[in-house]
Amino acid sequence: MSIVDEIKQSYKSGSTLTRLIYINIGVFVSIRLIQLFLGMATGSMAGASYPLVHWLSVPSEPMELLIKPWTLFTYMFVHEGFFHILFNILYLYWFGRLFLQYLMPKQMLSVYILGGLSGAVLYLVAYNFIPLFVNNMGSSVLLGASASVMAILFAISRYAPNQQIHLMFFGPVQLKYIALIAFVIDLISIPSLENAGGHLAHIGGAGFGYFYGASIANGKDLAKGFGRFMDSLSSVFSRKPKMRVKFKRPVSDLEYNTRKHNQQREVDRILEKIKASGYDSLSKNEKKTLFDASKK
Repeated sequence: MSIVDEIKQSYKSGSTLTRLIYINIGVFVSIRLIQLFLGMATGSMAGASYPLVHWLSVPSEPMELLIKPWTLFTYMFVHEGFFHILFNILYLYWFGRLFLQYLMPKQMLSVYILGGLSGAVLYLVAYNFIPLFVNNMGSSVLLGASASVMAILFAISRYAPNQQIHLMFFGPVQLKYIALIAFVIDLISIPSLENAGGHLAHIGGAGFGYFYGASIANGKDLAKGFGRFMDSLSSVFSRKPKMRVKFKRPVSDLEYNTRKHNQQREVDRILEKIKASGYDSLSKNEKKTLFDASKK
């Protein structure tokens, strides 16, 4: 089996977490390869992948978003640099595994997507209605899985707040404190405006994750309808097994009696052969015919 075949098999048999990681890595590598080919063709690597990244990232301009509505979903799988995707994948893996210790893979997919959408909504609202961000909008775009990862972290932190994880140099720390620290870091990082849109998206994802975890803790599923929608969407695109319908004509009494008579004649012939030459003289098919007749 080739490496490509092994990756395909791992993706097909893997969990939702594994597939999310593969999709993020696959999109990143694909964009980088396209950037390489465009750079070699144009003689410059500067901005070679920009048009593609721009068409997959959420724009801050509402009119531009109307032209590219798909970016609300694609942006959460697009990353700008190696360390950007590295840390998002690591956090997704760590918090995703904790999530799956308590909740279902389908729920994690819903939280990932809806948390990403919540982050994009807060980003768009802030950059179009809050003066501080409107004045610094420029050509801002939103990309990365951070809002989705924050949603997963806060969902499981709200559902199992006292779950402990071991941190280097700190030892065991309850999950609720890790979520709180992550939230505070994003909150105090907004005024720098260097990556204000990203931090706002993190807070949007965290907010959805918190309310989702609270709904699960209270015996409800805030994203149950979305999960059913994803199931129906998946069934539309999944390969359906081919069905073949055969019509069998009823057997008449004459045909049935004829067949029974022929079968009995064959059994009689085999019995005569046993009398003459012994059982060991029978062929494999003759032994099978005799065995089948003995069961009737």
